[in-house]
Amino acid sequence: MTKPDTDLIIAGGGLAGATLALAVARMVPSLRVTVVEAFPLSPDALPESYQPSYDARSTALAWGSRLIFEELGLWHRLAEHATPIHHIHVSDRGHFGATRLHASEHGQEALGYVADNRWMGLCLMRELLATNVQWQAPAEVRNMTPMPGGVQVELASGENGIRKLTARCLVVADGGRSGLRERLGFQSSYQSYGQNALIANVSTSDSHGFTAFERFTEAGPMALLPHGSPSRASHQSALVWTLADEALAEVLELSDEDKCRRLQERFGWRLGRFTRIGSCHHYPLTLTTVAEPVRPGVALVGNAAHALHPVAGQGFNLALRGLMTLVEQFRLAAEQGRSIGDLEVLGEYQKRHREDWQQTVRFSDSLVRLFGQSMPPVTAARDAGLVGLDLLPGAKRWFARKAMGLGGRRAAIGRPGQLNREVTRHE
Repeated sequence: MTKPDTDLIIAGGGLAGATLALAVARMVPSLRVTVVEAFPLSPDALPESYQPSYDARSTALAWGSRLIFEELGLWHRLAEHATPIHHIHVSDRGHFGATRLHASEHGQEALGYVADNRWMGLCLMRELLATNVQWQAPAEVRNMTPMPGGVQVELASGENGIRKLTARCLVVADGGRSGLRERLGFQSSYQSYGQNALIANVSTSDSHGFTAFERFTEAGPMALLPHGSPSRASHQSALVWTLADEALAEVLELSDEDKCRRLQERFGWRLGRFTRIGSCHHYPLTLTTVAEPVRPGVALVGNAAHALHPVAGQGFNLALRGLMTLVEQFRLAAEQGRSIGDLEVLGEYQKRHREDWQQTVRFSDSLVRLFGQSMPPVTAARDAGLVGLDLLPGAKRWFARKAMGLGGRRAAIGRPGQLNREVTRHE
């Protein structure tokens, strides 16, 4: 291939795609990056000040994700509206088992954070507009053709019709529902949990005290994450409530007052009375995997490569670690004069990310299956396990580091010009 139009095309400018674009711009500035996004992009849409909405959708960020955003120079801005999680309380409804995690016990100021998706997007966009990253928006990737040394990507936009761009590599970061993954011929496997996630923000009569609650019930797990002000504990939490199909349909038909009453029955009174519930969003829960997420010139990342049950809040954090592993390989390839689309380069990314992915899937999936069992021997064993976590420092520390997104391999991206080295942490 003669010199391509760009080095890297990222399909999707959401949280995963925008983070990847910023990381490449900061850590591998020699690469030319083009982001293809379906929604229009306008600097005028970035407000001077951010006013959080009560109904804003949010994402749980592990402590390890904070370290990544610090390395990208973005955390100081994100932290302005990121609510810290100082404590995690895990319990089993109707049983005695419970465990509690505290940031102070692990020498950290927080176990994780909760940030509005819109705020994260605004922070990323403000940083990206100051880089050389190019945007094609509104536009979408319709197809791709392999070429010697790279790929030819077919773009569709309302104004310009069908256009073609050549690149060394295409990264699919547009989630798992766009259909691009399937159009490119990647084979996905789906394992339904028979549940749906209902997402909403709620208010309670008692303050959350910067505590995240993970509550397992016979009808499925639910989580309440501290939300609102990053500096003072508020009465607002972000709810993730798993429900079977029939139960979801029933709950959606209820008035807000009755939704709060039903939620009270399932969660209990640890936060006092539920006083308000905002707009409810929902989606089916499926464990989605792609056996081979890379091929010459193409890589899948984020939800396009894997989608997890939200029970442990690990989805975006796993994706973020994968993005940094990919950037690490891009940087090594650029330093060695190799194409970032070479299968060896992308295969090394897959190899290094696979262990983290497998461990995280096992961790999340085992929680769902263990706490989904109602047989007395199983409930007794898991209650003993929760109590054991509280009593055994080593086990509790392992569990905490999993929740904090630590303990696994951390990509060594550093700053341009620094010696690239692998950092592996073992527990």
